[in-house]
Amino acid sequence: MPNTIRVTIWNEFRHEQQDERVKRIYPAGIHEAIAAHLRPHPGIAVRTATLDEPEHGLTQEVVDQTDVLIWWGHIAHHEVADHVVDRVHKAVLGGMGLVVLHSGHYSKIFQRLMGTTCSLKWREAGERERLWVVAPGHPIVEGIGEAIELEEEEMYGEFFDIPEPDTLVFVSWFTGGEVFRSGCCFYRGKGKIFYFRPGHETHPTYHNPQIGRVILNAVRWAAPVRGPEITWDNVPPREPLQK
Repeated sequence: MPNTIRVTIWNEFRHEQQDERVKRIYPAGIHEAIAAHLRPHPGIAVRTATLDEPEHGLTQEVVDQTDVLIWWGHIAHHEVADHVVDRVHKAVLGGMGLVVLHSGHYSKIFQRLMGTTCSLKWREAGERERLWVVAPGHPIVEGIGEAIELEEEEMYGEFFDIPEPDTLVFVSWFTGGEVFRSGCCFYRGKGKIFYFRPGHETHPTYHNPQIGRVILNAVRWAAPVRGPEITWDNVPPREPLQK
C-alpha cells in the first residue's frame, strides 16, 4: 500500500444541480459529502472530478495519479466517453482500486469489468434497509457492528446480475422483504473492486458516519500493493531445459 493513498471521487453531479430535493441534501454535491469522510484522515489525499469537466475530470494525468477511484453515477452513464472508460479499465487492471457506489452498478466501467448486465430489481419507497455484515473478519467492516441501519433508502433486490463476488461483505434486507448482495469484492488483473449498494440521491445516506467508515475502509483495502510486476508474452525458462 502506498504511504499516501491518492483518492479521486468521481460524481456525475447532475441531480444536485437539477433537483431541489437533492440539492438540499447535498448542496456541494455527493462527491463532497463523501470527501468529508476521507479528508480528516492522515495518509489520504482527496481530489474530486465530475462528468461535465473536460474528459470528465479523468484525464490521463489524473488517472495516473490516482490510487483509488470512487464512482457515483445514475442518469448519464451513456454520456461517459468510451475512451475515458478504456483509460480507467486499463488502470484498474494495472492495480488502481475502484469503489463503485449505488447506481454505479450500471456504469460502463463496472459493466465492462463484470462482463454482465449488472441488472437488478429496484423500488423507490424510502424503505428501511439493514445491511448485515457477512464477512466479519474483512478489513472493509473494521469499526462496524453486526449491521448498519438506514431508516430510508431505495430498494435494490435480487437477482443481481453480477459474477459471484470473490468476497461478499454485506447482505441487505429491506422493509418490503427483498434481500440484496450489497457489498461485493472482486479482483481484476492487479486491481481490487468494491461495489457498495447504499446511496440513493434523495436520501442523506452519505452523511451517515457508518457509511463513511465503510467507504474509508474500502479505500484502504482497494489501494494498490507493491506486488510483483506481471510478465506477459514469451519468456525464457528459469531452469535449464533437459534435452
